[in-house]
Amino acid sequence: MDWPGQKLAEKLMEIFLVVFAAVAFSVGYLIGSFQTMLLIYAAGVLLTALVTVPNWPFFNRHPLNWLDPSEVERHPKPQPAPAPASKKKSSRQK
Repeated sequence: MDWPGQKLAEKLMEIFLVVFAAVAFSVGYLIGSFQTMLLIYAAGVLLTALVTVPNWPFFNRHPLNWLDPSEVERHPKPQPAPAPASKKKSSRQK
């Protein structure tokens, strides 16, 4: 999954969960059944997971281009600079 695909999956998850929560609450309130409300919301969570968790092709429309191994060898990874040793004053008095 590429970066725009992750953003799309997150946005779809947010929309689906809010819509199913509103529908579940409305139906549960109108019918007067807490169990029905929970079942509708649970179905919404399962449907949301089915849509957003697998790596569907529409989540990978902008694939990442990786470097060839030959390019990696020509451009070695930069090494971090060593941190200078700091001199700390002793806070204890003798």
